[in-house]
This record gives sequence, structure tokens and C-alpha cells, in this order.
Amino acid sequence: SWGRNVYDSISKFLVFQLTVNVVAVSVSMVGASALNESPLRAVQMLWVNLIMATFASLALATEPPRPSLLKRKPYGRNSPLLSRIMIRQIFGHSLL
Repeated sequence: SWGRNVYDSISKFLVFQLTVNVVAVSVSMVGASALNESPLRAVQMLWVNLIMATFASLALATEPPRPSLLKRKPYGRNSPLLSRIMIRQIFGHSLL
């Protein structure tokens, strides 16, 4: 059950982290085109990325495995790390 829990935690972390990065890049691009200068400097973007990655990893690393994980079929060895649903979630949450 721990292996499946780790896999789920990594998937959740990737969705969260990629959503934050898509939003940061979008804000920088829209701000740069509207203001002719980026609203976030490179160091500020690195700090946002560092803080968000730290809190997300701490939250997901402390999540205990659920008994229902063993009832689910295991993922295949060649299954993609990001599924289509996860990609839709990333861009859908980025728009909100």
C-alpha cells in the first residue's frame, strides 16, 4: 500500500506544482505584454516555486495510505506519469 500511496502523492505533487508554474508563467507573459515589463522578477519566481514545492511536498509526504488503495488495480509499468485527466486539471485550475 505504501508504493501506491507514494505514486499517488507524486502524481498530486506534479499536478499542484505544474499548475503553480503554469500560472506563474502566464502572469509573467500577460504582465510583460501589458506592462512591457514582467511583474515577477526571476528571484521572486524562484521563491514562489521554492515555497510552493516545500509546502506541497510536506503535505503529501505526511499523508498515510488508505485501505482502498489495495482494491484499485496497479498502474502499468509503461503508463504515462501525467494522464489526460491530470493535464486537463492542470490547465483547468490554471484558468481559475
